[in-house]
Amino acid sequence: MIEVYIDGASKGNPGPSGAGVFIKGIPQPVQLSMPLGIMSNHEAECRSLLIALQYCLEHNFKVVSFRTDSQLVERALEKQYVKNKTFLPLLEEAFRLVEQFDLFFIKWIPSSQNKVADELARRAILQNEQR
Repeated sequence: MIEVYIDGASKGNPGPSGAGVFIKGIPQPVQLSMPLGIMSNHEAECRSLLIALQYCLEHNFKVVSFRTDSQLVERALEKQYVKNKTFLPLLEEAFRLVEQFDLFFIKWIPSSQNKVADELARRAILQNEQR
C-alpha cells in the first residue's frame, strides 16, 4: 500500500503558505513542495490534501493510506463534516477525488512522524517569499 504524508504550513495566519507531500511505498519516493500563496494554515492543510489526491490519481495510485498531523483534515474526511463553511468547497472536492480510489484511508499522526511533509511545506513558503 502506498503511504502519502501531507502537511500544510503558513507563515502568519493568514500568510504565505505551502503544501508538502511525501509519498512512499513506490520504487521512487515522491517529494512535492508547492507554494500556495496567502491563506490560513487550515486552508493550506486542506490544499495539501487536494494536491496529494490529484497526484495519486494522475499516477494511477488507487490503493492509498494518507497520513496527516491535521486533526481538522482527518476529522473532516472521517465525519464528512466541517464546522467552518469556508472549507466546505475544499472538502467537497476532496470527497469527489476520494471516490475515485479503490481503497482510501486517512490517519492522524503526531507532527513528530510527519517531518518530511512538514519540511516540504516550509520549503514551499520560502519559495513563495523568494518570488
